[in-house]
Amino acid sequence: MDAPLRAEAYVDLAAIRANVAALRGYARDADVMVVVKADGYGHGIAATARAAVAGGATWLGTAVLEEALAVRAAGVTAPILSWLATPGEPYEDALAADIDLAAYAPWQLADIAAAAAARGTTARVHLKVDSGLGRGGAQPHDWAALLDAAARAQADGTVHIVGVWSHLACADEPGHPSIELQRKAFEQALSEAERKAVRPEIRHLANSAATVSAPRTHYDLVRAGIATYGLSPIPDHQTSEQLGLTPAMTLRARFALVKRVPKGHGVSYGHRYVTPDATTLGLVPLGYGDGVPRAASNVGPVWAAGAVRRIAGTVCMDQFVVDLGDATAKEGDDVVLFGPGTSGEPTAQDWAEATGTISYEIVTRLGTRVPRTYGGLEGIA
Repeated sequence: MDAPLRAEAYVDLAAIRANVAALRGYARDADVMVVVKADGYGHGIAATARAAVAGGATWLGTAVLEEALAVRAAGVTAPILSWLATPGEPYEDALAADIDLAAYAPWQLADIAAAAAARGTTARVHLKVDSGLGRGGAQPHDWAALLDAAARAQADGTVHIVGVWSHLACADEPGHPSIELQRKAFEQALSEAERKAVRPEIRHLANSAATVSAPRTHYDLVRAGIATYGLSPIPDHQTSEQLGLTPAMTLRARFALVKRVPKGHGVSYGHRYVTPDATTLGLVPLGYGDGVPRAASNVGPVWAAGAVRRIAGTVCMDQFVVDLGDATAKEGDDVVLFGPGTSGEPTAQDWAEATGTISYEIVTRLGTRVPRTYGGLEGIA
């Protein structure tokens, strides 16, 4: 008989599947790429990829090549785009696994073409233009050179230009003027590609936020990241529930110790919390070594002993403390840090607001000491 877990991140794959189906509704005529980078935003890359495909995703996206190869190793056959690379990447491995690759600059395209020539195959490439984010992609003044290099590689058969794409800076602020400016810049890049006879099959610009709030950015494909996992990409405007999304992860642990302490007792490092009265403290075996933000000290919300309570004192590497007052609790009782919120527990968005960050960081930062367990497996290959 297996020992009970001291902590776990439970992932409802049925929720992921339903979220993807909901995003397909927002996307309308566009296909949906589900982004499974960063271990499926902390939810587990293989399980998430399978659930996404079961929900109707036609593409998967990863940041780095190792992630794409892991998805392939898990037996997922859907098209995959990998987009973040440095010189000398093992592109031959990518081509052997039938993975699409992004190119931001002529040197990168040359690396990909060389790998394709070595394998005697044709690489599938998506050219990225920087439409205003100022991060990855070719700047407008470098775009022509990238297109020229792409046209040459395509002519010699080493490369097939599948897509042209970009990424939005402020889509989480619906109506922000930069969204339309970037869309226009993207259109200009597409027009220049057409003039140079580079005609992509797929144009993609929209992320999760634009998928649900900026239909003019949808083009042929939308890239859904955080919304796949049920967290609102526009939390200042609409909640997950309002968007028809269900948070898929529940992070919970069990009390390792419950004890009474007197009034005026300091709690955890630095005594940043001192008990206002005689009280019961519960010790939770999770800490910043597991991904619980140290910034949650004295502010992180948890569901414990039938109510929402706050972390008492400093979050340590392996543990934190909750002040339970006079509530009844014992060792082994459940403590829920966050979940879908349907039973009164905090959500990842609540944690984001309490710690001054975004929900993306809350779920993706969970470490390997926290086992992922899965439900909602029906219908997922």
